Amino acid sequence: MSLAVQIRQHGGPEELQLVNVQVGEPGPGEIRIRHKAIGLNFIDVYHRTGLYPLKMPAGIGMEASGVIEAVGEGVAHLKVGDRAAYAGQPPGSYCEVRVMPAMNVCRLPDAISFETGAAMMLKGLTAQYLLKKARPVEGLDKGDFVLFHAAAGGVGLIACQWAKALGLQLIGTAGSDAKCQLALANGAAHAINYNTEDFAARVKEITGGKGVKVVYDSVGKDTWDKSLECLRPFGLMASFGNASGPVAPFAPAMLGKYGSIYVTRQTLFTHISSREATQAMADDLFAVVASGEVKIHIEQRYPLKDVQQAHRDLEARKTTGSTILTLD
Repeated sequence: MSLAVQIRQHGGPEELQLVNVQVGEPGPGEIRIRHKAIGLNFIDVYHRTGLYPLKMPAGIGMEASGVIEAVGEGVAHLKVGDRAAYAGQPPGSYCEVRVMPAMNVCRLPDAISFETGAAMMLKGLTAQYLLKKARPVEGLDKGDFVLFHAAAGGVGLIACQWAKALGLQLIGTAGSDAKCQLALANGAAHAINYNTEDFAARVKEITGGKGVKVVYDSVGKDTWDKSLECLRPFGLMASFGNASGPVAPFAPAMLGKYGSIYVTRQTLFTHISSREATQAMADDLFAVVASGEVKIHIEQRYPLKDVQQAHRDLEARKTTGSTILTLD
């Protein structure tokens, strides 16, 4: 048996219930993993609320680390006893033990702790594909400006550091002066408190009126319109989340008035749709973390039994950096 968090209907944090579940043996292409730490992400909120609907009853959580207990037929990259970490489908990481597809599970280097592994996989792989793959048509060169919303969050703090390592000038936005200072301390070239400043006007000021080559936006509805104003001609609006709600429908013709800009809606799961792609991205992430160029900031820890409070704090924007659920 394993302790696990399930929901039986979509709704608020009160729907997250601790239950005992039976865990069997892995089938072909699967592994069984005993978790050491579990990552908390905003996509978990989308699953809980029904923005991304799940079939009920449903497990929650997309990210964790632990030790491999059993390996199914056809799994060659993992063995019993391996330290491992993952970000991947299907949801269900909020538990002690689970059986899951092995495709997105990667062996965790000895130099990286279980807590760091659980805190960095979904967020770090997201930062990796954004900075390395979700690029404007004119490319990104050293010295180029990019705008990154929610820069003091889990993905944001990783992106601030990684962008600096790549020689980019990241302009971060956040909802308080303290969060702006956190972004600056982690490599952002500039930080804007969007609750006290017009971030579009400030971006134009910082860039000498030119705008940025790309906007990375996980906030959604609240930042969308002004983000378009921040782009230079042929720039890229890269949406990868909806923390403030989904973006309203818009007419493609409007993109022309901003200078023939591009819009893309990215998801991590497109990028990690094969074992090879997952491993290549994870290797890149492991290398930049092991080198010290990117540090994973775990700012909140909650016991698994306190998962409801963890969700409340995440939705209330009370968290910074990465958050994990513990099993001790």
